Amino acid sequence: MENILIIGSSGHAKVIIDIVEKQNLYKIIGLLDKFKKLGEKTLNYNILGSEDDIPKLMLEYNITGIIVAIGDNFVRSKVVSNVKTIAPNIKFVTAIHPNSSIGKNSNVGPGTVIMSGVSVNPNCNISEHCILNTNSSLDHDSNMGKFSSLAPHACTGGDVKIGDYSAIGINATILHRKIIGEHSVIGASALVNKDIGSFAIAYGTPATVIRIRVKGEKYL
Repeated sequence: MENILIIGSSGHAKVIIDIVEKQNLYKIIGLLDKFKKLGEKTLNYNILGSEDDIPKLMLEYNITGIIVAIGDNFVRSKVVSNVKTIAPNIKFVTAIHPNSSIGKNSNVGPGTVIMSGVSVNPNCNISEHCILNTNSSLDHDSNMGKFSSLAPHACTGGDVKIGDYSAIGINATILHRKIIGEHSVIGASALVNKDIGSFAIAYGTPATVIRIRVKGEKYL
């Protein structure tokens, strides 16, 4: 069983800890969080330091993999970039809850997290470091760009394309063959019945672009 670290110690990290334990493929050695003190615990796992400590911990504990447990898509991407600089040989681990369904000929990229009750139908492509939250659904032939996310109960029709860094809110629905651009946010319970461009904030039924957002703007 490979030894891994998890970056983050928030509620999102707790969910990922639970998934990794249920997968039973990796052993969690500890957590990294620069905002917490050494020795603090989350679900009985110690804070061992920050990203800067990864090279030392890799040697000390024979660490081979890592998961970045940060919910904000853009912040997650910045942390991943930093880790690649600090420890270029580290592997980013994929966490898939055993109570999820991944359809035939669907691909899941490294660092992606798939939570309980998620349904991914056949011929989908999920890029690196995505999040598919509890009971979300990605229908056939759909694509999720890198660092994109589906919130709990978000649902897509078939042949949907979600751009890099975009976030689909809780209980939002995207109809068949619709395209969401990069860095966009779809609000909770929105119904997307037409394409939404990049850097947009859209919500409502049907979803309407309310304003343009800037790269990295907080949304959680």
